[in-house]
Amino acid sequence: MKSRVTMRDVARDVGVSPMTVSRALRGDGTVSQRTRDTIRAAANRLGYVYDTTAQAFRAQKSGFVAVILPSLDNANFAATHRGLTEVLGQTGLQILLGSTNYSVVEEERIVRQLLERKPEAIILTGGHHSRDTRDLLDARDIPVVEMWDLPAEPIGHTVGFSNSDAMVGVVDQLVASGRKRFAFLGAEGDSDRRGSERCRGVCQAAERHGLKPVDVIGIGPAPVSMTEGARAVETLGARLSEYDALICVSDTVAFGALAACQRRGISVPEHLAITGFGAFEIAAVACPALTTVDVFAFDIGVAAGNMITRILSGDSSGTRLRVETGYQLRQGETS
Repeated sequence: MKSRVTMRDVARDVGVSPMTVSRALRGDGTVSQRTRDTIRAAANRLGYVYDTTAQAFRAQKSGFVAVILPSLDNANFAATHRGLTEVLGQTGLQILLGSTNYSVVEEERIVRQLLERKPEAIILTGGHHSRDTRDLLDARDIPVVEMWDLPAEPIGHTVGFSNSDAMVGVVDQLVASGRKRFAFLGAEGDSDRRGSERCRGVCQAAERHGLKPVDVIGIGPAPVSMTEGARAVETLGARLSEYDALICVSDTVAFGALAACQRRGISVPEHLAITGFGAFEIAAVACPALTTVDVFAFDIGVAAGNMITRILSGDSSGTRLRVETGYQLRQGETS
């Protein structure tokens, strides 16, 4: 059976974005007449029919959704943004993006600025926010989605997974392979709350196995990456012999630690296991390949986009929505 032609198919044929196709088909003057004619001709040729119901629920609206991410450099958050764009582009919604650099203070400032633009919805990353941010959003009658987490007290709707539960499989696998003494490498203090939750999951899982307490090693303020992971191994030096596994807050930290171990002649995983988090591309291409946790970053964006679309179309019946996107241990060669 022939698959339905989508707005993305038209965009690909013409060589523009889905958002441009949407604007052109609804007669938006920001798109040139020539481009509009080209897009309409392609839509007719491909048999694409523009969904007028999507246009109807856009009437008298700002036309954008505010999205706040911790970082624009992180490949996982980029994948989440891509998933959001693919879904929201089908309805003509545009994304207005802000980056907090992992700071709740910066998040509050960005939220204040974005609310002045009257977004139709706002999507936050994580479930930890300042009191003023929560009050600002509680006072506005717009949908709020928190993603990449499942907060105990959500502001509105949630899409994500438990960062602490996602680490249980890592510890179980390490214990099954005979590892007993762990160190956790992550950001200092509480600068990365999702990272802190991963650390908590590791510590609790190790305790359930009856192991010695996990050594929690802060390697710098968030965001931490390859440089901090490598520096941690160099700084630990001879102390590395106290551990038989380094559990890292992310794949990038794990890759840095792995590279430093290779420079020092430390055999991984024979003498030291190393695990990451996030199923970054670097985990698969590393040699040896990193053991990691896949949290389906792109799917988080798709789920959040579908949730926003459903809410704005009036199909949520006023209920608080929650989607658990899950996670999966990806066994590599470093543990």
